[in-house]
Amino acid sequence: MTTGTWVDVHAHFAPPATEEQRHTAWTAMRELCFLAPQPYHWTVEGALQSMDRTGVAMQLLSAVPQTHDALRTSNDYGAELVTEHPGRFGLLAALPTDDPQAALTEITRAEAALRPDGWAVSTTYNGINLSDRVLEPVWDELNRRSAVVFVHPDTTKRPELGLPTPLVEVAFDTTRTIVAMLYQGMFRRYPDVRFVLAHCGGALPGLSGRLRLLGTEAWVPAGDQFTPEEIAEQLSRLYLDTAASGTDANLAAALTMVPVDHIVYGGDAGVPCSDDRTLSANITALRKSSIITSAQAELIGRRALELSPAIARRLADRVAGL
Repeated sequence: MTTGTWVDVHAHFAPPATEEQRHTAWTAMRELCFLAPQPYHWTVEGALQSMDRTGVAMQLLSAVPQTHDALRTSNDYGAELVTEHPGRFGLLAALPTDDPQAALTEITRAEAALRPDGWAVSTTYNGINLSDRVLEPVWDELNRRSAVVFVHPDTTKRPELGLPTPLVEVAFDTTRTIVAMLYQGMFRRYPDVRFVLAHCGGALPGLSGRLRLLGTEAWVPAGDQFTPEEIAEQLSRLYLDTAASGTDANLAAALTMVPVDHIVYGGDAGVPCSDDRTLSANITALRKSSIITSAQAELIGRRALELSPAIARRLADRVAGL
């Protein structure tokens, strides 16, 4: 399979870890109902080989470790990978959104030293949700920069009903956070932030009609601040990635909320819930969709290049052999 210049906006990575650290993480996952058969080991070589096998030209790497020190170390390592492989990797630098001053400091540091292609945040980070008004200075700065911000669900949440969090809970975690941000007026105040939501926005597209129908009723707190048309317009400005969500069921719902040019390819590579088989199946679903045309699928695969001129230039240099 070849995908030409497809770029994956949703690809994870991890700094080098010891076998003991990987085993500890594996044990913790299994205790949370994620029954991975063995510890997961991310490597640069493995990522590049998987990209070649599945036909992905470039990945935008992201990870949001749970401590500030680990987060900075991760950002630094991601930047090193981009320096070593500028035509294969980009970096979405993580932000510690439990502390607005720390987040602003990391924006300044990363912009000067790491030159990221965008930013990555978790819906909740150490107990602070992205809808918390304490983060207003962070959104103001990112809005000033017209930043690309990748929003990933909080995978530290405990599972419900004995099912692993990545299967179902992530979809509702994203949805709850984005709806809370909507009613806090954040998309109205910060229209220049280009939010990219993981997993096709989770359950949000399916609920977007309900929000338009009921979301402005008098019994909804802050509902009187919106019209149904405003809710639809603000949601339509979000970008949705296709990570594990390239099927017609996902696309049909997504296209009721956003235009097709706000759908961007994501694979969710680099984590134990994805492998070559699921990554390839997701790409095949996009290409064989009855909801979008094959030409639209190819544009989705390359849409990340529109969000970041820098990665477009690096990929073009690679293709040209520079």
